[in-house]
Amino acid sequence: MADGSSETKSSNQMWGGRFASGPDAIMEEINASIGFDKKLYAQDIRGSIAHATMLAHQGIISAEDKDKIVHGLDTILSEIEGGAFEFSRRLEDIHMNIEARLAALIGPAAGRLHTARSRNDQVALDFRLWVKEELQRTERALTALIGAFLDRAEEHADTVMPGFTHLQTAQPVTFGHHCMAYVEMFGRDRSRVRHAIEHMDESPIGAAALAGTGFPIDRHMTAKALGFREPTRNSIDTVSDRDFALEFLSIASIAATHLSRLAEEIVIWSTPQFGFIRLSDAFSTGSSIMPQKKNPDAAELVRAKTGRINGSLIALLTVMKGLPLAYSKDMQEDKEQVFDAAESLELAIAAMTGMVRDMTVRADRMKAAAGSGYSTATDLADWLVREAGLPFRDAHHVTGRAVALAEQKGCDLADLSLADLQAINPAITDKVFDVLTVEASVASRTSFGGTAPAEVLKQIAWWRARN
Repeated sequence: MADGSSETKSSNQMWGGRFASGPDAIMEEINASIGFDKKLYAQDIRGSIAHATMLAHQGIISAEDKDKIVHGLDTILSEIEGGAFEFSRRLEDIHMNIEARLAALIGPAAGRLHTARSRNDQVALDFRLWVKEELQRTERALTALIGAFLDRAEEHADTVMPGFTHLQTAQPVTFGHHCMAYVEMFGRDRSRVRHAIEHMDESPIGAAALAGTGFPIDRHMTAKALGFREPTRNSIDTVSDRDFALEFLSIASIAATHLSRLAEEIVIWSTPQFGFIRLSDAFSTGSSIMPQKKNPDAAELVRAKTGRINGSLIALLTVMKGLPLAYSKDMQEDKEQVFDAAESLELAIAAMTGMVRDMTVRADRMKAAAGSGYSTATDLADWLVREAGLPFRDAHHVTGRAVALAEQKGCDLADLSLADLQAINPAITDKVFDVLTVEASVASRTSFGGTAPAEVLKQIAWWRARN
């Protein structure tokens, strides 16, 4: 007896506190996925109803059993959504939890539901349905964000601000034009979402474990019932494919990167040193000890979530990189990454849409900054090419001398006298002053996609027709 107790004690110490009961506890802990895949309950029930309906239509199960199964699944759906369903870790996953409850509700007929399918194609279906629905939510969220930018762009089509390269003042642009840059970015994100939906719009159910099934199923029927374009065409690839999840995470990472770039600009613009915008209290917080501060916390958190979303992409890429065909249990690690990234992306887009709509644009501060750093120097060089006939490289050299003189005098280019400019190049006339204001600079940029207010309004109209 003493020897046995000692052995048990030693075993428990070896397995550790949480797993004191030994290997069984460890296996249950590592194998169970119900803690996160219960999120797939609606998709699992929807897929099972479509499968049962098809089985009955094909004469594989009776109409009576199908009716019992559908009624039981509807009951389970109501129980889960009403908070009355008890999920069990002992039953591992959402599929077995629902199947066990169905058996308790309708008896032996429940066992016929799993005819001609496997948990492999079942989970592939559930997860694909969930990702497809999440992509559709993302598309709607991006459309709302684009709409917010279109409204601000139209409102500020002629609001002058500095354009930057290397975060140094480059040339004057309009805030409307700057907003439209983000419309283009998030428009590409939305296009990627739409393409991803098209890529994944195939039904996995019916692939079974990996080889298909000998039952006379109709995969086109279930595909249509579940809103897919068609069934997948190779059963091995079907159960081992997680490209749709990787594509979602890739799209999420790129969109999050765009959101992070915008968040960084909002952080910079809201500083006292820039003062281009003012965030409302809804999207900022105060300091615990410095009463004068207003921190752009929402933007900073959007910026931070990019790392989290990128991490999810790398994690799943790493899970999938060495898996032989077909299904491996490693693939259970796919869902938490996608669920977490989806939640982070939804929140980040919603927060940014709110900030864009809510922020106060300080046009006076933008205009004052637009002329700093000799931002109209390129306009002077272009004028010398057009009006004085200088080669651009010579015009660039003349403009550089004019900038150096303005720096020496502590004034802007427009404040130099005609005599000052003619001392650098006699071909300069007083007409040059027509292009040295920031308003004249932006108005002159009429090339397609340029910053001229009229061109900005054209691009806004183009996007409104497609948003």
